[in-house]
Order: sequence, then structure tokens, then C-alpha cells
Amino acid sequence: MKALYELSAPAKLNLFLHITGRRDDGYHLLQSVFMLIDWCDTLHVELRQDGQLSREDLGPSLPPDDLVLRAARALQAFAAPGQGAHIGVMKRIPAEAGMGGGSSDAATCLLALNRLWGLHLPLARLERIGLALGADVPFFLRGRNAWVEGVGEQITPVTLPAAQFAVLKPPTGLATAKIFSADDLQRATPAAILYGFAENDTAQSLKLKNEIFGFGRNDLQPVAQRLNPQVSQALEWLGSQGLDARMTGSGSAVFAKLNLPQSTLLHNPPPDWQLRICSNLAVHPLAGWVG
Repeated sequence: MKALYELSAPAKLNLFLHITGRRDDGYHLLQSVFMLIDWCDTLHVELRQDGQLSREDLGPSLPPDDLVLRAARALQAFAAPGQGAHIGVMKRIPAEAGMGGGSSDAATCLLALNRLWGLHLPLARLERIGLALGADVPFFLRGRNAWVEGVGEQITPVTLPAAQFAVLKPPTGLATAKIFSADDLQRATPAAILYGFAENDTAQSLKLKNEIFGFGRNDLQPVAQRLNPQVSQALEWLGSQGLDARMTGSGSAVFAKLNLPQSTLLHNPPPDWQLRICSNLAVHPLAGWVG
């Protein structure tokens, strides 16, 4: 095996995001449901036999030392001498959007190099490597929509109904650290239970099935709106289309569930804003690549 091409790295949406507390070390405790969507970056990974790691930007330029290269270096510690890789990255998921693009790229890189280098590391080992890179990486490695708790390391798979979403990303982004350090961030949302979310998934009523996508709220959204007025503008624009929108993650992207006819009605977003109609994914495209 010399190369692996057209490897997908899908984005995620946070259906809700509650901050339930803060640890003594400063890390925030959260509850969320992470949902995979079909807005994807693409990686191409070729074997190098000189022990070097290199990256080629096939789309927008990435930082010189991004999560892809950091993931490759972390995994190379388990590789045989001389094993290296050249990694091409076609970046489509916007940065600072709250959609996990960098973490997803890192996870796809770990899965690809684990196979390309013949390492056969188990999922648990890859997750430990991934968690050191970013809290969202283990979720993408597991490859299933999930109820997520703790600081992001407690992951329970959930099944979600198929649906479409409008995702709107303003030109400006948001830095996660600024939001989580804000004095006015809500940090004491009462903990929910998985059953309270998932019971609607087994309901026969279409109304109840739709309510699963309206559960909770994003506790980061009020702070984000104060720090970046374009978040409010994005919410207002989707609201003007008759949609109930909220922010995803800690970035500036907002989203709203669509009823199928609505996907043809959205038009004229603000100039230079990214609007995309996305479907959710039941599993990651690379699910099953590692036991």
C-alpha cells in the first residue's frame, strides 16, 4: 500500500451545548450531541520512505504546523524507521466555525496513517493520541453521532433521524479561548440526562422526532453574539427565512433544521458568507477502519 486518496473528514454540528460546571484545572464540563454532516474536507496520503512528513495545501492555505501534521508526528512515534508521509489537504470546512474541521482532519490523518504504515493500533490507543491533540478528535475517530460529556472524552453513541440543515458561516470567526474565558459565560446549566434527549428518537410522531433537533440551547451563543455581531446577523438571516437557528460549537457558524421544501427557498445570503445545505450522516465515511 503506497497511497490512500479521497479520504473524507466530515464536519460536525452541536445540536446543543450546555456548560454544566468548571473543574479546578480550568477545563469546562459540557454536555452536547455531536452530529456528523456531509460538509467534508478531503485528505490524500502518500507513503514516504525517507522518514519525512510533508503537507500540501490543495485549497485554502493552512497554518504551517496544523493539527494534521501534529497528528502525523504523534503517530509516527509508533512507526518503523523511515516511514513518512506526504499529506494533501483539500480544506472546505471553514475555520473558527465551531464545526470541528481541524479535529476531523486530524482524526482522518490518524486513521489513514495507522493503515498506511501498517501499525494496527487499536481505537483506544488512537483516541488517547487524539485527545492530546484536541477534545473533539476522539469523537471523529469513533465515527458515530454521539452524546458527549465531561471535557469531551465521555462519548455515548446515539441514533438520529435523517434530516437536512442550512449552515451559514459569516466571514469572521471566533476564538474558542475568548468565549470560554468570558466572565458572563453561563457555567451552571443543570445537567440533562441522555434519556431525556433520546426518548424522542423512538417516538412514532413526526413532531416528536423533529423536537430532538430543538433540544436545549448553546450556552456559548450569548457570549459569541457579544464578541462577534455577525453571529447575530447570521441568526437573524436564517430567522428571516422562517427558520429556528442556533450557533454550533464555539465558532461563528449557525444552523437550522430544514423541512425538505425549504432547501429550495433559501437565497441571497449576505455577500461573502458561506451558505450550505447539509445532510446529517449516520456514520463517518471511514467507520470501521480500526477495531
